[in-house]
Amino acid sequence: MRVSKRASGAIALGAAFALVASGCSSSDGEGGDATSADGAITVDGTEPENPLVPSNTTETGGGKIIDWVWTGLVEYPNNGGAPQNALAESIETTDSKVYKIKIKQDTKFHDGTVVKAKNFVDAWNWGAYSPNGAQNSSFFADIEGFADVNTADPDGPEGPQKAPEPKAKEMSGLKVVDDWNFEVTLAAPTAVFPTKLGYSTFMPLPDAFFAGSAEEFGKKPIGNGPVKFVSWENNVQIKLTRFDDYQLRDKMKIKDVTVKMYQDDTAAYSDLVSGNLDFMQQVPVSAIAGDKWKSDLTDRAISSTTPSTGIIAFPIYDKRFQNPKLRRAISLSINRQEITDKIFFGSRKPADSWANPLTPGAAPGNCTACQFNVDEAKKLLAEAGGFTGELVMYYNADASHKEWMEAVAQQVKTNLGINARAEGVPTFAVFRQNINAHKMKGAYRAGWQQDYPDVENWVNPLYVTGGSSNDGLYSNKQVDALAKEASAAPSLDASHAKFAEAVKLIDQDVPSMPIYFGGQQSGHSEKVKKMELSNVGELDITSVEL
Repeated sequence: MRVSKRASGAIALGAAFALVASGCSSSDGEGGDATSADGAITVDGTEPENPLVPSNTTETGGGKIIDWVWTGLVEYPNNGGAPQNALAESIETTDSKVYKIKIKQDTKFHDGTVVKAKNFVDAWNWGAYSPNGAQNSSFFADIEGFADVNTADPDGPEGPQKAPEPKAKEMSGLKVVDDWNFEVTLAAPTAVFPTKLGYSTFMPLPDAFFAGSAEEFGKKPIGNGPVKFVSWENNVQIKLTRFDDYQLRDKMKIKDVTVKMYQDDTAAYSDLVSGNLDFMQQVPVSAIAGDKWKSDLTDRAISSTTPSTGIIAFPIYDKRFQNPKLRRAISLSINRQEITDKIFFGSRKPADSWANPLTPGAAPGNCTACQFNVDEAKKLLAEAGGFTGELVMYYNADASHKEWMEAVAQQVKTNLGINARAEGVPTFAVFRQNINAHKMKGAYRAGWQQDYPDVENWVNPLYVTGGSSNDGLYSNKQVDALAKEASAAPSLDASHAKFAEAVKLIDQDVPSMPIYFGGQQSGHSEKVKKMELSNVGELDITSVEL
């Protein structure tokens, strides 16, 4: 999905494994001139799938805004370095199981109330409590008592049974010590836990959230970040403005930000070129051909590499896709090198591993299902009993996915004789709603942008039973067991080794198909004099100077 952004320093790990901030912002810290201070920018975006509640947002349209409106305990440097403290004063542990967290005093939410330890504890308990339906609830599974507040639907979303009522409403592993301190006890030692705390699902929620409905709050969210919410006009724009009482490092140097929702990325690009849009995260594929975007934008063109992967996933809840030999056959019939060369003009790299290689703990070349082998693909397809009917591959049509999805479908059709075609869904929001409702009737685009820098984020949410983004409902008990062992490993090295074992099983099952590793071509307007990208390629709005 996503990651936060901002400062470019790193945390120091002491003998007690304490997380202590040791860096500062990569900007000069002086802010911009008078023009910048009162300036405004317009950036491109997509309509969020849901109201803006951190623990219920799993896609990048809403996630990008949450990353701007909230600040968490830790943050991820723009340069890809180790996490560093943000709202946390310190995070200490001696055993990787019990974490003592101290927050900075007297920081504020946008409604003027003070951010306290209980705002984290209450938010995490709400997100974990399964009757609340938070899509990111599985991220709290490390915490002791999670199983008591989160129960699973026994026969799946289509079955008649409902999940049993949880035994408790609060996790036993969370304890408020005082206004500025809380304690987290995990079910088992988990070395990666501090790294995860910058992900948006771990953000604090103000008291106002609990006084009303989550849906209504999400339509007018109250965060604690450098910008605050102003208004939301569905499918048109979201307006944000500087939060003048923000007290942490990454203060805004401009005042207003408008996130404009485009139904077509070529229209957004035209606005960028003409100066009517100030930042576009990814220019259309059509602009990449012949480096047109570079000649159009000149020194306003930004090329970057991001820890993201273009993926096509299978709806394993559909009986037609439940044979792993069929899934592997389809994957082996795809020539990823040809896709990246001819469709992306070399701006992407063919995927050969299950986690993006920029991710700590990722092992290159571990996706044997990513190899191009038509003979083996035909053999496996025959062993699977073939494929009857039409294979539709879906994508959201409001971004540049048509060309590469059609190319993949044509390769599958040519190399396997399957009647395959690509079909666009008009908007990303509708596309994601269909995926979350488990109503996809064919394979579908399912790219992944890491939430935090560790290989765990490429396994647990995507391929563990009940994972927050395991949208195809893939399930393998051996993978679950290995992932559980990996998550509870006493060190990151031991964790990564165990995740590598889980990935070998995932590679045999092929629940999805990694296609390409992300390369990003962004652009900004002439009025933007200075800016930085986050480590996942999003605009760091706190860095913008005009």
